[in-house]
Amino acid sequence: MKLRDSDLLFVSLFTDIVLLNLAIFFMAWLNINLNQLSGHEIGYYLLQGNIILIASYFIYTPQNIYLSNGFWSEFVQISKQAVIIVAISGIISFFVLSNEFSREFIFQYCILFYIQKLIYHGWRHRYMEEKIKKENGSIRTLIIGINDTSRHLRKVIDNNQIFAYKFIGYVNNEPVENESILGKTDDIANLIEAHRSQVVFATVSIFDDNNKSLELLDICNSKGVRLWFVLENQRWLKPHVNTESFGDLVLVNPQKIPLDDISARVQKRLFDIAFSSFVILFVFTWLFPLIALIIKLSSRGPVFFIQDRTGVNNKTFKCIKFRSMQVNAEAHERQTTYNDSRKTVIGHFLRRTNMDELPQFLNVFLGNMSVVGPRPHMLKHTIEYSKLIDYYLIRHFVKPGITGFAQVNGYRGETKEVVEMEKRVIYDRKYIEKWTLGWDIKIIWLTLFGKDVSRNAH
Repeated sequence: MKLRDSDLLFVSLFTDIVLLNLAIFFMAWLNINLNQLSGHEIGYYLLQGNIILIASYFIYTPQNIYLSNGFWSEFVQISKQAVIIVAISGIISFFVLSNEFSREFIFQYCILFYIQKLIYHGWRHRYMEEKIKKENGSIRTLIIGINDTSRHLRKVIDNNQIFAYKFIGYVNNEPVENESILGKTDDIANLIEAHRSQVVFATVSIFDDNNKSLELLDICNSKGVRLWFVLENQRWLKPHVNTESFGDLVLVNPQKIPLDDISARVQKRLFDIAFSSFVILFVFTWLFPLIALIIKLSSRGPVFFIQDRTGVNNKTFKCIKFRSMQVNAEAHERQTTYNDSRKTVIGHFLRRTNMDELPQFLNVFLGNMSVVGPRPHMLKHTIEYSKLIDYYLIRHFVKPGITGFAQVNGYRGETKEVVEMEKRVIYDRKYIEKWTLGWDIKIIWLTLFGKDVSRNAH
């Protein structure tokens, strides 16, 4: 699940605070230029405006503004909130604030905030529509079972673009007229592969056979697909079960990981942006031209080696590296070995020092990768090892990383035996299941100064 209702409340409030403060600063700048407002007064209006905004959430909480039936529904909710904000501002202005405060200025920034919010949500709708149209921009979704709950779930998916889910079809044992049935539940593994599904919703009764649920969970884990149980008997939910909300439906998460929470993802993403920005500004600016020149002088071919690799949710992305080998036809098929004749002189040094990975900070900044995470593998290896190693594809529940827990423990480079890849997967799964931001920082430190990280580096 990308966003829960509680997460959406956080997103909505955070967005509103940003838009409101932008509105106040812009109107303050405009009024200062018109000599109608002095600079020292801005702080009072910022405090007053943010208090009013937060208070409006207690009176009318638009927590489902992202879970609506189109832009018109959002427009109604935004307008209701704007009326409440203006009403609270008016009451405070006339009964609390002194005459030193400009009531006209308060009204101005409230109106600008309202306009900004409409523009933002209109842009978001258009952006999400385009994203879902793109093959790599949406999350392909199957629903197991046809009943009132599953039909309602499909409606929630179709009407709420914020989740970026794309309904592919139902999986059901019995034929039902006028329904998009792709096949039967016994064939779910093949259906996931055939339709490149990344999420499976299974509508079940709380009294259903537990063995079947475990079997389905096992299949989804082996395919690297997220599974959600949607219970028909929702009033019987137990408090200790990992539940999350999706519209007005309650889901059970049998694959709960720390990075399912938006607060954890925000922490990790902000850290990635800050860290990659630092590297780009203070390392790329002088080191990149130097390495690029040496690569061009030492061998013929491009400076960068760009390869399709498997990322989060089994999606493909373009992974960027400094070219460390001669241009060859086997680059996307064959692993690099210790004494690989394809490596250039500078390439051996780059790989030994991990400097060939530096361009991937661009991938991190763009959001395709994280600084820390399971290393992304070439597509050929993803296909091969997913057939040989149980739960190999679980690695793709999170973004791939430049470095990872397996790498700082010496599991990197050429994998001569399947057992070596199995060890990597064990470390990757442990990282995914126990992630913390502090652990990311420790892994980065071990990458730079650890004794095992250079083992098998070639």
